[in-house]
Amino acid sequence: MTKILHTADWQIGRLYGTFDPDDAVPLAEARFAVVERLAALASAEQVDAVVVAGDVFDAQTVSARSIRRLFNAMQGYSGPWVMIPGNHDAALAESVWTHAARLGALPGNLHLALEPQVIALPQPRIALLCAPLTQRHTYVDLTEWFDSAQTPPGWLRIGVAHGAVQGVLAEDIDSANPISPDRAERARLDYLALGDWHGTRRMNERTWYSGTPEPDRFKGNDAGQALLVSFAEAGAAPLVQPLRTAQFRWQQRVHTLSVPTDLDELIDSLAQAQAPDVLDLSVTGQLDLADHSRLHQALGAAEARVRCLRRDLSALQLAPTAADIAALHADGYLGEVISELRENPGDDPRRSQDALAILTGLLAERNLRERSA
Repeated sequence: MTKILHTADWQIGRLYGTFDPDDAVPLAEARFAVVERLAALASAEQVDAVVVAGDVFDAQTVSARSIRRLFNAMQGYSGPWVMIPGNHDAALAESVWTHAARLGALPGNLHLALEPQVIALPQPRIALLCAPLTQRHTYVDLTEWFDSAQTPPGWLRIGVAHGAVQGVLAEDIDSANPISPDRAERARLDYLALGDWHGTRRMNERTWYSGTPEPDRFKGNDAGQALLVSFAEAGAAPLVQPLRTAQFRWQQRVHTLSVPTDLDELIDSLAQAQAPDVLDLSVTGQLDLADHSRLHQALGAAEARVRCLRRDLSALQLAPTAADIAALHADGYLGEVISELRENPGDDPRRSQDALAILTGLLAERNLRERSA
């Protein structure tokens, strides 16, 4: 039985600029840590090669330190690593790959295809047909030459490419770079290892996207895996087994608070969030002061427990009750303004409600400070 580990889209050097620094740094570090886990997995599974289908790096300007750290992270697997550049790290005349070569960072067990070529691994009898990107975007199918490529009889023919399968991934794909949907069949491939789509996806029996091994966006597309691909012999259908590799779980949640039980469900879901979770939360609806306080207490507790909690409460309205207003002891002119906003919202009810929310929120904070003093 011959086995490979198929992975792609490591995006080493990615910056998480939309996150707070306390979260951005661990998310970036996780991309190095997952390569260490991939190496350990490859060693434990005794695979014959690790195949990386492009976008090893997130940009051409990755620092020398990051380049060295990446290749150090691969040391846990001493077998052959086969890599191609993708659209983020295309094999330009001057690229992150030429930088790595000048640093002397490329390990001896790395087979790097900077141009279209067949990489032969004699011991496992694998011929890897590699279609690297030599520019960020192309509009021709760089895998077309696979059809006529000659490989030794009885060897496995494995294609490695980075791009969008035509007619299937027309949207939400990082690059144009088209790939024929029947390339594996036409080129007599035992397997076609693809990169660029960041989730695990089966195109057909012999064509798969591995996805990124560490999620980097809020999409429910089975990211955070690598593919263990086993072959009984050349020509036989491969056995593809997704293996979980991710450290963090990225989740996007939208909650609409219409009835009291909706808030209970939201608070329960926040209580179940754990340390590996990266949450993007949007809440709409309206709450009185007591429930508003309950929600913020739950958010604070969750923030202290998870890796990251991004919240969007811009569509959540504070709707204080008459009892809430009375408890705030709003008297004098301020009390009159609050009463007027509640009873006569005017031509723009939403603006009046926003103003009411601001005033009652400020009063609630003042009262809390006074009780704490």
